[in-house]
Amino acid sequence: MVPMNERPIDALLLVSFGGPEKPEDVVPFLENVTAGRGIPRERLEEVGEHYYLFGGKSPINDLNRELLAAIRKDLADHGVDLPVYWGNRNWDPYLRDAMEQMVADGIRRPAFFLTSAYSSYSGCRQYRENLAEAVNGLDLDLVRLRLYFNHPGFVGPFTEATRAALAEAPEGTHTVFVTHSIPDTMNDASGGPGVGAYRTQHEEVARLVAEGAGAGEYSLVYCSRSGSPRTPWLEPDVNDHLEELAGRGITSVAVVPIGFVSDHMEVLYDLDTEAKETAERLGLRFVRVETPDRHPDFVAMVRELLTERMAMDEDPDVERPTVGRCAPNPQTCPIDCCANPRGEIPAVR
Repeated sequence: MVPMNERPIDALLLVSFGGPEKPEDVVPFLENVTAGRGIPRERLEEVGEHYYLFGGKSPINDLNRELLAAIRKDLADHGVDLPVYWGNRNWDPYLRDAMEQMVADGIRRPAFFLTSAYSSYSGCRQYRENLAEAVNGLDLDLVRLRLYFNHPGFVGPFTEATRAALAEAPEGTHTVFVTHSIPDTMNDASGGPGVGAYRTQHEEVARLVAEGAGAGEYSLVYCSRSGSPRTPWLEPDVNDHLEELAGRGITSVAVVPIGFVSDHMEVLYDLDTEAKETAERLGLRFVRVETPDRHPDFVAMVRELLTERMAMDEDPDVERPTVGRCAPNPQTCPIDCCANPRGEIPAVR
């Protein structure tokens, strides 16, 4: 029997968060997301109102179906003959179902790609914990593709879209880069104890996009804060920042959601709805820049990360493309990287 770590990579698994697809899915989905935290059902129903504004459906699953089709076509067009599967952490299709199908299909060593670009517990390690739980008892050796915040296939589409938005904007438009807020302690643990990789990586992407797009003044802000108000989270909030900009006499903003790979609920509600309403109230011209989504360079990046990882089985020193000042994300996460704030749980690699 060939040892697991000597088997060739024989499939790709697209790993995402998941989301409800109809109104009756909303609360059960939120119960999955918050499992073990003791959040009352009434609170989940309040949070669910964001989904009901859009018919009780998150766009994320449809976006992943489109991305899945684009990845399959790109691999086929470039002669990479591997099957591509898809599994979610919190909603159908679930990770366990995808893995059982892979085993049934004879897959033994799939690589996995996360729809999350940055280092943090919620953006990387929690995915790996869910993968470890889902693969338990199955003859699969899961291989991680590196995080890609500084890959040209991620930074380039944001730069292109930001440049296009600013070309149509008035002089003096302030560029506002936005990502999901996380607790300060989670940021501090990202990349290792005291490293703070989450914020550092976003600052680097904001700098790269701003310089590449010819932006003038810009800032990095946060959205989607949740949890106890007594727990410090990364700030400022995008709405508070728009207030501050308006108070300084800024009249136009371009909002760039660099924390997100596609237009899912945080983008549609927190930015396109809430932040846009704040801007309109303040008299700010508001444009929201596109996410990478199915941009050809982003889709090609998935293939490049896959073939890069396949090549590393033969040559660990293979070239790993990046832009900017940060090194390529490690292929294997250090044991103390992005620690679980509630205690250690087994995680894939």
